[in-house]
Amino acid sequence: ARGEGGHVIIKINGLTDVRMIETLYRASQAGVKIDLIVRGMCSLRPGLAGVSDNIKVRSVVGRFLEHSRVFYFRNDTDPDVLCSSADLMQRNLYRRVEVCFPILDKKQRDRVIADLKSYLRDDLQAWDLDATGGWTRAVPAKDAPGYSAQADLLAQLAEST
Repeated sequence: ARGEGGHVIIKINGLTDVRMIETLYRASQAGVKIDLIVRGMCSLRPGLAGVSDNIKVRSVVGRFLEHSRVFYFRNDTDPDVLCSSADLMQRNLYRRVEVCFPILDKKQRDRVIADLKSYLRDDLQAWDLDATGGWTRAVPAKDAPGYSAQADLLAQLAEST
């Protein structure tokens, strides 16, 4: 399939724009793996057979109210990573002036990618959205201590100072 091997990770606060949702559904149908980290409102439904079966949606709500918006696109081996001020909502996309810029420095890009993957691993403060629109709390593997992306990021920052 066209999208096989493709991977998209998007970290935003809200996803309600119909055109963006339809675009993500088409990418899923083409075989692209899509991981969405959406802190708040999400109108997309993951896991619908034949529509969004390649899409996972999770929300990580922890100690910090985060506002970062990150877009990761991998088609081959060299991913594109962009940061933005906009959520994928009508008010942000059509009624405001927003900015989106690429992370060109490889070291910084790799750090942003590692942070995104950290949020996908979180099993202490994460909730997963299902096809019905219900949220289920993530649970650590049996006999595992669990992993918090925010706690890990805090520890990294403490070590670097």
